[in-house]
Amino acid sequence: MKSNRRVFLMQVATASGAIALAGAAQAQQPMLAETDPQAVALGYKADATKVDKAKFPKYAAGQACANCTLFQGKPTDAAGVCPIFAGKQVAGKGWCNSYVKKA
Repeated sequence: MKSNRRVFLMQVATASGAIALAGAAQAQQPMLAETDPQAVALGYKADATKVDKAKFPKYAAGQACANCTLFQGKPTDAAGVCPIFAGKQVAGKGWCNSYVKKA
């Protein structure tokens, strides 16, 4: 029974370390620049209120990366990862043409 407890404690320690490393890796990712070619193609703006509504009629007030299904962060986070822009963080108040409302 003691060996099971030791194994469990080692697994918990390993999992905790992995979670901490994942959080640190996310924090180290650079912010997406609006001039990035993919960002330009998808109409990304770090401030959703500056979206060209004539060019992107899909945009509606209140839409932002923080309330998009693709945003991998808390709705209150200033920035977070988006799988559309791999390896870069997007602004929580940002927007792009791939926006999908969180259910």
